[in-house]
Amino acid sequence: MASFRVAAVQMRSGTDTARNAADFEALVREAAAKGARYVQSPEMTGGLQRDRKALFASLRPQSTDLIAGAAEKLSRELGIHVHVGSTAIAREDGKIANRAFLFDPAGNLVTTYDKIHMFDVDLDNGESWRESATYEPGRETVIADLPEARLGLAVCYDLRFPQLFRAQAMAGAEVLTTPAAFTRQTGEAHWHILLRARAIENGAWVVSAAQGGRHEDGRETFGHSMIVDPWGRIVAEADHDEPGVIVADIDVAASAAARAKIPNLKNAREFTVRIAGAVPAERRKAS
Repeated sequence: MASFRVAAVQMRSGTDTARNAADFEALVREAAAKGARYVQSPEMTGGLQRDRKALFASLRPQSTDLIAGAAEKLSRELGIHVHVGSTAIAREDGKIANRAFLFDPAGNLVTTYDKIHMFDVDLDNGESWRESATYEPGRETVIADLPEARLGLAVCYDLRFPQLFRAQAMAGAEVLTTPAAFTRQTGEAHWHILLRARAIENGAWVVSAAQGGRHEDGRETFGHSMIVDPWGRIVAEADHDEPGVIVADIDVAASAAARAKIPNLKNAREFTVRIAGAVPAERRKAS
């Protein structure tokens, strides 16, 4: 199968959804002009908003969401697949989904994916996040078939759960996606390592569009959107946190070649866990 060009668009989404939609459209058009047939945007393309009251006030259902609407229009007009990494969507039950969208070149909605793993963490320097207080987690992983490749969908913090990507790879995904809004603190420490690890251990391409820079709501994200090949090599990177576009040509055969060299997907075995010389919990704490 011939290679096809993919793009990751790096954004700095603010609190104004309409302005973010305009930025998104401009970047997708730039990517298409560079020959991309699949374009991915970051997590929370529609806006980063820490104020829960303001966030709820800005929400729309999927049918009238500005970002989903823009993606549908662009995919049809440009004749490409447009993957909205995610945006906040008002669910019918009154909760919020952190939802990804994938549109085909005819403007049809191929699938959606709701982020499964919630970023509930306490970092150094007082940085703390509780996504589960705002968002309802998804309950299923999603794989989409493009004409050129089988694509696995994930969002940001999902990246730290290798079992999700292993399940996608075992189901035939050759391209894994992790659009994100990684914090600067965690991105500097782990972003490159995690993306390359997911590519290597699954023999798959990884495409990751990221948010970058200081946002209107005060948070700071790492940027460094990236495309990694199945051998773990970085083939394209936005080596900064500014908005922009990166592109790379993906040869799906490279996934099969990597899996043939190191057939760990085939070699995986079931096993149990046995704890030897168990020490009572109170003794472990004392030591």
